Amino acid sequence: MLEKNAMLTRRLLLGSTMTLAAAPALAQGRHPAHRAAAAHGKQADPNQPPATPAQTPIGPVATNARWACIIDVNTGATLLEKNADEEMTPSSLTKLMTLYITFQRLAEGRMKLTDELPVTETAWRFGGSKMFVRVGSTVPVEDLLKGVIVDSGNDACVVLAEAISGSQAQFAELMNATAKKLGMTHSHFMNPMGWPVPDHFMSARDIATLATDLIRKFPQYYHYFEDKTFTYSNITQNNRNELVMRGTADGLKTGHTEEGGYGLCASSERDGRRVVVVLNGMPTSRDRAEEGERLMAWSFANFEDVKLYVAGAVVDHAPVWLGTASTVPLVGAQDLVVTMPHGWRNDARLQISYDAPIRAPVAKGTRIGTLAVSGKGVPSMEMPLVAGENVQKLGLPGRAMAVLTHYVTGG
Repeated sequence: MLEKNAMLTRRLLLGSTMTLAAAPALAQGRHPAHRAAAAHGKQADPNQPPATPAQTPIGPVATNARWACIIDVNTGATLLEKNADEEMTPSSLTKLMTLYITFQRLAEGRMKLTDELPVTETAWRFGGSKMFVRVGSTVPVEDLLKGVIVDSGNDACVVLAEAISGSQAQFAELMNATAKKLGMTHSHFMNPMGWPVPDHFMSARDIATLATDLIRKFPQYYHYFEDKTFTYSNITQNNRNELVMRGTADGLKTGHTEEGGYGLCASSERDGRRVVVVLNGMPTSRDRAEEGERLMAWSFANFEDVKLYVAGAVVDHAPVWLGTASTVPLVGAQDLVVTMPHGWRNDARLQISYDAPIRAPVAKGTRIGTLAVSGKGVPSMEMPLVAGENVQKLGLPGRAMAVLTHYVTGG
């Protein structure tokens, strides 16, 4: 009998001469002809620090943001990063966590949009941007959400925090626990609105992670981010997210402090693709808006989501030792969708790895191997391969004959 299984690795090359139609397991993807939008033609400000490049799968891209991270929401691929794991002052981008926790409470049925929450003197007196709640009154949760999203109201954040946790300090503990569950390893919260205090920080990647999870888990509440105005107490305010006001994004938040500069977390969906753009540390609100628009356009122009394999499609056949069938089909456990730069066919590599031969019996659905995607400019990704059929073990006479044949023929 075989003493040890050997690792079998098979590479599938998707070169320029191979089309998706030539590979039955591959699904045809879209390939728009457009490329990156040209940078806005504006003269450099001599008082502005020079733009330094961010890293992307297709090479460096200049940006005047000090911190940046762009994520494809559908696949989780990182399209651009610059100092993305550095701890920074997040200002009002913090409010995305306050919204996340509130959305979570609503989705779990622990809070309703119509619930009236009390306004304390602490909330009423809090400075900075406000939705202008009145002390001693109550405000519906839905209005508070709009007050946080459109008005960036610090007072609305305090009302939510006190209602959910009893105090801002206790709510900050909940924020930190939630961040830990989401894998936000470079964030620490001290308050619900991003008021600049020591030990309150986030990273650009953590903000992108938070926004991505918010969009995926709470689509029923995402429409609030599209509101361009909100009127409360006879005061109408415009959405502070310039990209929403311009129609180039459908959410999420902006922020500004002296220490952190001007920041933005924006998302947009085009032709079924959604990206999240996080920028911070820019010198002016105009730079924030223009850089946000430019990099949003760059993200859509230079990348596409490609479905390489469909769940259940046969990827390969693995040899089986002492089975009623000589091979077992390997199928993908789920659809394999990856974010690729245009022209990816010339560089993408698919690699199948599994221990061979597979010992019988083999149960359908058992994980057998891995399909890995790699290549220059191609975000690395893996998909588990499972057995597509049951393969029973040979009976004793059959096993004896198979072993004898193996030693006689070496097969």
